[in-house]
Amino acid sequence: MVPEEEVDQLWAAVADPTRRRLLDALLARGDATATTLAGDLPVTRQAVAKQLAVLERAGLVELRRVGREVRYAVRPERLDAASGWLARVAAQWDERLGTLKRLAESSALDERANSDRTDLPPTSS
Repeated sequence: MVPEEEVDQLWAAVADPTRRRLLDALLARGDATATTLAGDLPVTRQAVAKQLAVLERAGLVELRRVGREVRYAVRPERLDAASGWLARVAAQWDERLGTLKRLAESSALDERANSDRTDLPPTSS
């Protein structure tokens, strides 16, 4: 289970469209340098490096030095953790919506039953 603070940091990191595009590019490439990634986006290399630092703090990417290069790659286990969190939230909402549906259907049946009783002619004794 991912602590709430980490979940907040993760969602804040992927809230930015540039960071999402960086994640997409890294997922497609495997790993890349900030310079390479900047070639795919309409932002500077320095802006890419700043966005990658945010993704790294959120645990979504890792960096590794290869000689003088700094290469970035997606951390799939963090994406799996985010996916698991979303699945749990989705299951909770499905359960709540199912309960709401059952209550609404039950209420509609009760109203129909009450309506049917009032439409009947009075019985004679």
